[in-house]
Amino acid sequence: MVPGTPAAMLPAQDAAKIYQTNYLRNSRAIGVLWAIFTILFAIVNVVCFIEPYWIGDGVDSPQAGYFGLFHYCIGNGISRELTCRGSFTDFDSIPSGAFKAASFFIGMSMVMVITCIVCFTLFFFCSTATAYKICGWMQLTSAACLVLGCLIFPDGWDSDEVRRMCGERTDKYTLGACSMRWAYILAIMGILDALILSFLAFVLGNRQNSLLPDELLADTKDNGNA
Repeated sequence: MVPGTPAAMLPAQDAAKIYQTNYLRNSRAIGVLWAIFTILFAIVNVVCFIEPYWIGDGVDSPQAGYFGLFHYCIGNGISRELTCRGSFTDFDSIPSGAFKAASFFIGMSMVMVITCIVCFTLFFFCSTATAYKICGWMQLTSAACLVLGCLIFPDGWDSDEVRRMCGERTDKYTLGACSMRWAYILAIMGILDALILSFLAFVLGNRQNSLLPDELLADTKDNGNA
């Protein structure tokens, strides 16, 4: 190279290798974060499914208590003790058909995201792109089940047990004297989380199929033909 002249540009093949190395390093870091947040989302999903704090009594509620997807506790108006009922293993104890349907869909969402975590093992047995896409579809299905569960749950607010706690003004999608609790809000936030995770999984999977940019591939092909 003659002194004073601009530095020669890297050959296309060398530039392609540098790009590939940097991309692989960055994609692995993003993939680790994606896996960590998937595990955290699974924990959130399990908590929303189990905890009975989807709706609860308010200041003007006739009775104290709280409701989950399938488990609920209501006071008797005489003492402060709450009577608790409802079990996922006994569908007849769930006070509303809408609560039963919501329990099913939230449970399916939980199963899908746990299965997604189990499918992390696919990264050792098949291509990275395929593993990401399989997990992405599972996360998208989990988000869809969460949406259905959160939309169906308020349809059961007109049940006798909910009316006993929240008052006669309670109806479908109207809570009367009660209010939403943290588990319901957490489930709604989980929908956005699942959608973001599935989108990221599809992006990572598609990028695995095209590690090199088109212009570098074209330059490499031209240099090979020269």
